[in-house]
Amino acid sequence: MLGLTLLVLSIGVADSLNPSTVGPALYIALREDATRRLAGFTAGVFGVYLLGGIALALGPARALPHPGHHTRHLLEAGLGGGLVLFAAAMWLARERVARHLAREQDRVGQSSLLLGAGIMLIELPTSFPYFAAIAAIVASRRSALTEIALLVLFNVAFIAPLVAILVLRSFAGERGMRSLRAARAWVNRHAPVLLPLLILVIAVALLLVGGLGLATGR
Repeated sequence: MLGLTLLVLSIGVADSLNPSTVGPALYIALREDATRRLAGFTAGVFGVYLLGGIALALGPARALPHPGHHTRHLLEAGLGGGLVLFAAAMWLARERVARHLAREQDRVGQSSLLLGAGIMLIELPTSFPYFAAIAAIVASRRSALTEIALLVLFNVAFIAPLVAILVLRSFAGERGMRSLRAARAWVNRHAPVLLPLLILVIAVALLLVGGLGLATGR
């Protein structure tokens, strides 16, 4: 259980540095009434991503046959290999990703709650790191409550940067504003490169977990 928890948490942390959520949050943080807007945006992201994960884990994924240890480790390694290919595709499409992120930033003036929920509705069908975490959770054959708890853990890790931005904006004053402006400029420059690298980190973690499991037979 500890290994599964650490795997889910590590994927959640890596996936949390997602420019599609962090970028708009940094823009919201520099607007008027930023605290309320950031809280709404974070709630929208968390709610849709969590509910989507629960629906997948307790619906289609749970209906599949439960694999044994060997099959589960093959699945983990296969997901890792698939994410390597996805990271390569994201790298090749990084200019397109930059244009997509610019469109998301243009929508910041909308309702922050609906903006966060809308971004995640669009992102969910291609959230391959999240799918990998869900697959690992379902393959562990835990109870429904345990699976939901692990999904909550993943999503708490996923929104951690958004919560950090909210806290910084609320309590750090002008110094915090300077840090947020610098962070926004950094994300604008590096987001199209950062996203495939983060996916690659998740892929390597899955390959290591699956490979070690196959090697040790546990």
